[in-house]
Amino acid sequence: MMKSSNIFLVGLMGSGKTTIGKELARALGKEFIDSDQEIERRTGANIPLIFELEGESGFRNRERQVIDDLTQRQDIVLATGGGAVLDATNRTHLSSRGCVVYLRASVEQLHKRTRKDPHRPLLRTADPKERLRELTEQRGALYEEIADITMNTDNLSPKTLASRIRKLLPGETSK
Repeated sequence: MMKSSNIFLVGLMGSGKTTIGKELARALGKEFIDSDQEIERRTGANIPLIFELEGESGFRNRERQVIDDLTQRQDIVLATGGGAVLDATNRTHLSSRGCVVYLRASVEQLHKRTRKDPHRPLLRTADPKERLRELTEQRGALYEEIADITMNTDNLSPKTLASRIRKLLPGETSK
């Protein structure tokens, strides 16, 4: 039985949370929210600047408050930041307040999707592909821990993925 009408997307940067989330929200008639965009809206600063000024811990504190606020809403599809699962409170809120969908992608796909994006502070390193490999190892078990549904996003269109996820949602199988 679904905990609420909310759907929360988790996964690494580049896994498709925002793109698939928008498609899924449209198909389900729900509001789409991206937690990183909400943090930027509330602070008036972009994520890289927040990381620069406050460090990752400052960003994570802001993220925790936004995740708490957003997960209390109803009828939303929420794309979380890739590191939201690092915080135990976030994991509790996500798993208890909605259906969590883990969007999993290979390191190769993640790298392909993120390599030209300058707004990824954690990938500002000499070897972004290796960093993605490390993040996959660090966070994979946390995504799995809270996931109600796990979907591999490699080589599938957002529309196809949204359709497949929709069919796996509680109460959506016959639609």
